[in-house]
Amino acid sequence: MPGTPLLVASIAGTALAALQLARRRRDEREAEAAWARLRDAPPRPGRFDAAMVAELPEPARRFLRFAILPGARLATVVEIAMDGELSLGTRDDPGYRPMQAEQILAAPQGLVWRVRIGSGLLRVSGSDGLVGDRSWTRFWMLGTVPVVRAGGDADHLRSSFGRAIAEAAFWAPASLLPGPGIAWTEVDADTARVTVTRGDLSQQVDIRVDAEGRPSRVGMQRWTDANPQRVFRLQPFGGELSDFRPVDGFRIPHRVDGGNFFGTPDYFPFYRARLTSVRFP
Repeated sequence: MPGTPLLVASIAGTALAALQLARRRRDEREAEAAWARLRDAPPRPGRFDAAMVAELPEPARRFLRFAILPGARLATVVEIAMDGELSLGTRDDPGYRPMQAEQILAAPQGLVWRVRIGSGLLRVSGSDGLVGDRSWTRFWMLGTVPVVRAGGDADHLRSSFGRAIAEAAFWAPASLLPGPGIAWTEVDADTARVTVTRGDLSQQVDIRVDAEGRPSRVGMQRWTDANPQRVFRLQPFGGELSDFRPVDGFRIPHRVDGGNFFGTPDYFPFYRARLTSVRFP
C-alpha cells in the first residue's frame, strides 16, 4: 500500500516520543520526591553559641563564627534559587550558556539540583541528585531527548557526596558544626579542613578564610571522571566565594565560581552561580 512505510515510521516516532516524555515525567517525579524527603530532614536542635566551636582549631573557629551569627537557629537544610552561566566546553573554548536553577541542600543526607541551561533548540534541562545511597545525573534536550543519564553506582555516589559536603561549607554551615561524623583540623593559619563521614562515604574539604573568618576559597580532592580519560579518580575541585549577605542568621555567599582542577593551570570556572534567593525552611 502506498505510503505504508511513511505511516509506520510516523507511528513509531510518535510512540518513541511518548515513551521519552513518560521517562522525563518519571524523572521529574523522582526529583520532586527526593526534594520533599530532604526538606523533611530533622533539624539540629538549639541555637548557635560561640562556645560550640571553642575547642576547634583557630581557622575553623574563625570560619564558623563568621558564617553563623550568635543565636541563629541551627538550620541544616537550605533551598536556593540561582542564575548564572554554565560551560559545556573547555578552558580554551568555554562556550558559556545561561543557567537558571533551584536547589535543596541537606548535607550530609544529600541534595537535588534542578537546572535549565541554554535556550532555543540548544535548551537542556534536568537534575543532579543525592538522597541516602542513591544518586543520579539526568539531562534532556528540549524536554524529550535524553543527553545524559548517569548514576546508580558507587563512583557516582562518591562524587555526589563530595559535592554536597563542599557546598555545605558555604550554603549550610550549621551542618558542619562539631558532632558525629564531623572532624576539623588545621592546614595552616588561614585554612581549616573539615572531614565529613557518613557510613562508607567520607570527604575532606579545605576552607581558606580571611582575618574575619570570611571564606574566600573552598577546595577538595573530588572523586570524578571529569578528565580527558573519563576515568574516575581523585583530582582537585573547588572555587571562589564572594558577595556575602546575611540570611536568617547566616552569612551566605551569593556568588560562587568553581570548577575542576582548582589551583592548577588547567582550572577554569565552568560553574558561575549568582544566588537570587536563599531560604532555610
